Amino acid sequence: MTEPAPYRGDLAEGPDTQAFWLRSSDGVRLRAGHAAAQDSKGTVFLLPGRTEYIEKYGRVARDFVRGGFDVISIDWRGQGMSDRLAPNPMVGHVGRFLDYQKDWAALCAFARQADLPKPWHMVAHSMGGCIGLRALIGGSDMASVMFSGPMWGIQMAGYLRPVAWTLPRLARLLGQGHRLAPGTSIKSYLIAEPFENNLLTSDPEMFAYMRRHVEAEPQFGLGGPSYTWLLTALQECAALAHLPSPAIPALCFLGSNERIVDTTSIRDRMTGWKGGKLLLVDGAEHEVLMESANTRRQVTGAAISLFSSFST
Repeated sequence: MTEPAPYRGDLAEGPDTQAFWLRSSDGVRLRAGHAAAQDSKGTVFLLPGRTEYIEKYGRVARDFVRGGFDVISIDWRGQGMSDRLAPNPMVGHVGRFLDYQKDWAALCAFARQADLPKPWHMVAHSMGGCIGLRALIGGSDMASVMFSGPMWGIQMAGYLRPVAWTLPRLARLLGQGHRLAPGTSIKSYLIAEPFENNLLTSDPEMFAYMRRHVEAEPQFGLGGPSYTWLLTALQECAALAHLPSPAIPALCFLGSNERIVDTTSIRDRMTGWKGGKLLLVDGAEHEVLMESANTRRQVTGAAISLFSSFST
């Protein structure tokens, strides 16, 4: 029997959600949440990005539950209410990027134990898109997938790439891999930056929604990544680039003003994905699911249409 975990439904503005604690195979305590739909047509596994947490996707989960799907989501290790792994809990740290697969395995094990409705589908944003792609390539029970600004590469100026590879390696050799990567802030982006020219959303109401979360719940706050996170994320993106896409239907949404993840990697992947489709969201920033309500519903509506085709 799973142990109940806290859930800030007052902030999420989503469906009735039951949160609970899981344990990964290496003993990390993880928070997950499940929302059930009436006469469910399947289950959506919602994989958040770096710094994110279950409640941030409350409105998104509401769309999917209204569309007839259960939703299950997770706080990845090192963020949200799951165990933080660095001495400074505001540093986004992980021992190695592949450790996230242990979190994914724990979530899937719970879903099987709970006999969540099938077919199963994946919705994966940013870092969650990287974790999710690895899981799909390795073999999973997912029938289809929708990606949002997937992190299959990290956008940075060409002259910074050698530095981004070299400095983290040196930091790890010196036992400092848990420290904050240079050029990033220890503060939550939503607290440190104004809405104007932010990299996440073009919608001021959604920016205010996300900021309310980190102001009201300190455990939602997270700053920049550690040296080790940066190095192992770059390594994982490079490794995935050489692997073929899984043979399942895929939608991928990309904001036309994307400035966080590498768009070339996304275009290259989706061009060669049999049964895959890349859709550009005009005027959107990195988080297309955190744009205006109309934009979000168009994106979730496309996913619901795809997912529903497996239930008829």
